[in-house]
Amino acid sequence: MKVLQCLIADDEPIARQIIENYIHEIPYLEVVSTCKNAFEVMEFLQGNSIDLLFLDINMPKLSGISLLKTMRQKPQVIITTAYPEYAVEGFELSVTDYLLKPFSLERFLQAVLKVQQQSTPIQDTIVVEKENSAKSVYVKSDKKIIKLDLETINYIEAYGNYIKIYTDQMILTPVTLSDFLEKLSDNFVRIHKSYVVNFNKLKLIDGNQIVLQNDSKLPISKSYRKLVLNRIDGV
Repeated sequence: MKVLQCLIADDEPIARQIIENYIHEIPYLEVVSTCKNAFEVMEFLQGNSIDLLFLDINMPKLSGISLLKTMRQKPQVIITTAYPEYAVEGFELSVTDYLLKPFSLERFLQAVLKVQQQSTPIQDTIVVEKENSAKSVYVKSDKKIIKLDLETINYIEAYGNYIKIYTDQMILTPVTLSDFLEKLSDNFVRIHKSYVVNFNKLKLIDGNQIVLQNDSKLPISKSYRKLVLNRIDGV
């Protein structure tokens, strides 16, 4: 998957740092530079190309909106501002999203997912070993390709267009839960629209909860409960 080159433009150092920290949490984003005003952005773009611009509106001398109006060819743009009144004008200038400060990592990720959907679609996120009946899987996370033994996976949680894979640590990878489930062995069972468990890790079912051997407690929805019970001998 292509790593998106990002430029941050904000006159506030703390705001730039927050966005940069958020970017470091997302495997397919990379900060190429930060700018304190629109003129620094213009100068940087004269000799460099980017995929995504995080743009503040209220900057000295030239506002973010004014900058957008001067740009003939725009990268994808996410506006980051404390001023909601510019939202309509921003979207008229074809920005991808409009984040109101202060915004959470979750809201930031939602905006980035919109960028992802408009960019090259993710391909080959998962490569399953064909031999040995899919006993392992390769996943991409934080610019790394990680080989996972399927039996080390306790459960998987949906996270938008991502999943969180829980082994003895948590691995975030860009793929939907449904797509990932298709690559797994029959030992993996869906118990909820947001959860898939390794059935070999099951410890007990307590009402509307499944408890795993590591004592993780997960909800089991009514629509999947009968399916789970059918997997258990003698029930």
